[in-house]
Amino acid sequence: MNAASARLRLKTYLFTAIVVLSNVLGNFSLSWGLKQPGVALTVSPLSYARAIFTPWVTLGIVLLIVWLLSRMTLMSWADLSYVIPVTAIGYVLPVVMGKVFLLEQVSWQRWAGSVLPCRARSALTLQPKGLPAIFRSARRWRCPTRSTSRRSCARPGSRAGT
Repeated sequence: MNAASARLRLKTYLFTAIVVLSNVLGNFSLSWGLKQPGVALTVSPLSYARAIFTPWVTLGIVLLIVWLLSRMTLMSWADLSYVIPVTAIGYVLPVVMGKVFLLEQVSWQRWAGSVLPCRARSALTLQPKGLPAIFRSARRWRCPTRSTSRRSCARPGSRAGT
């Protein structure tokens, strides 16, 4: 493994952790802040403006902005087939945080609804060959130009425009 590859792998792991943690902590902070005494949301936009500037809600909003930007960055260099399964733990951790810290009642249906997508996505990454062959070959389909015409794009090994 060369230095550039090792650096990209380290960046990918770091941004994966940032994506998961900022999502979980941002949603937790937002929920915690909106459940504090004195924060009541009504139909009035003024109540939303007041709520936005409470410390916990502001922290939640900032963390969710960090989540969005770091997820966009991660998706710019990592495969979608890596990003989605590896960040799927973000479905389970907010439920755990709500149960433990917010003392929410979590039914078995909610547990199943958060655990099943995580299990399904992790099962996809554990397959030895990954995606079926049709998707692996489609991944290599690159369009060398910015043309919107499908004729200017060709699969590797085929003649363009036919």
